[in-house]
Amino acid sequence: MYLPLLKTPARSPEGYEISVATNHFGHFLLSHLLLPHLRATGGRAKRLVTLGTVTANSEEFGGKIPIPAPANLGALEGLEAGFLAPVAMIDGKAFKPGKAYKDSKLCNMIISREFHRRYHDDTGIIFNTLYPGCVAETGLFRDAPKLFQKIFPWFQKNITKGFVSQALAGARVAQVVADDPFAQSGVHWSWGNRQIPGREAFSQPLSSAANDVARAARLWALTTQFVGLTP
Repeated sequence: MYLPLLKTPARSPEGYEISVATNHFGHFLLSHLLLPHLRATGGRAKRLVTLGTVTANSEEFGGKIPIPAPANLGALEGLEAGFLAPVAMIDGKAFKPGKAYKDSKLCNMIISREFHRRYHDDTGIIFNTLYPGCVAETGLFRDAPKLFQKIFPWFQKNITKGFVSQALAGARVAQVVADDPFAQSGVHWSWGNRQIPGREAFSQPLSSAANDVARAARLWALTTQFVGLTP
């Protein structure tokens, strides 16, 4: 869910800002619903893979771009306050729709690491995130300005060299889901910002915000409450 033109926050039926409700709360709940099935699965390595993004990782150039602002969860002030109107941002600050998307994706990467810490050793489930490259021609940008939708793919193909096709992105996701070289838990896999023919995937370091264990535990506890799970 990416709604960069909003002037005021759209909200879920529960009253939560829609980007965080969909991209973070929804992923969190779905992952928990999948856990019993993954636990019960025998045979080959079991994996729960979540799509991350370069724009939420300040260790990478794409995560440092200040438009509208880099991902920043603060001290989770907005969640601590109940995340209902007038609150619309995780850090409790003024609403910025593009940042709300980045924040929600940072949450995805934080929570994947927290799943790894809590469940990998006991269950053998592999928890990973990945950034397959910039898939600039998808419905993710359907609510962006029309001129942006036209220029952005060209820019990624010819200037940043970060563009990947939907087919290639899908193949990379499938690799992380199924291939033996990716059977390591707690990793954020990347092929880099600039696409280089023949480049192999590598483990991309995440920002200090994504590796803050205490904040990850608090984010987990608060999100558990928001989605109605028993702590």
